[in-house]
Amino acid sequence: MKERKANIYLGLVHGPVKNKYGKEVTTSVTNLDVHDIARSCRTFGFKGYFIITPVWAQHDLLGKMLGYWESDSANLYNPDRHDALKLIKLVNTIEESVCAIREREEGRDVLVAVTGANFQEDDGLVEAHELMEAVAEANGRPLLLLFGTGHGLVSSIVESADYRLTPIVGLAEDGYNHLSVRSAVAIYCERLACAQRNSDK
Repeated sequence: MKERKANIYLGLVHGPVKNKYGKEVTTSVTNLDVHDIARSCRTFGFKGYFIITPVWAQHDLLGKMLGYWESDSANLYNPDRHDALKLIKLVNTIEESVCAIREREEGRDVLVAVTGANFQEDDGLVEAHELMEAVAEANGRPLLLLFGTGHGLVSSIVESADYRLTPIVGLAEDGYNHLSVRSAVAIYCERLACAQRNSDK
């Protein structure tokens, strides 16, 4: 049976997020997150990857880096990387990313899902398969899946989301649970892909 492809976009939020003291901050964009998350998005068929930061210096830095990968020489050197990085769009806010998706998706309202390592059971969490079922039932509405850098998304973003995905739980006996955001993205991409495959059987 042919799989129904969901319209999923990913947003990596650099501000506002929390630091380890719970205070609202803006984090710096890292080269590894740019490249590795773009590759995960491309591999799992996401339609776009938004890097969300209000810091114009970061936009300038990223613009120069992405400008190189848009060149013919970069395409010849590493066409796979060139292909993945074309998914990236730089925006100042989550609202800008939602507007960009709505424009691309012919005015359809956007569903927003968030996740975080510190989410608790009483936060009204859904599993990956439940999220994909909700997306399927939404008649083509696009999904924006948000990840926070630093120590996670601020509470206002979490509370305003349509869905909160269950956190990734490891097996460390002392409770250590601090994956890099690019590792967490790759795991969630696989979970969502598996959920979609199972729903299409």
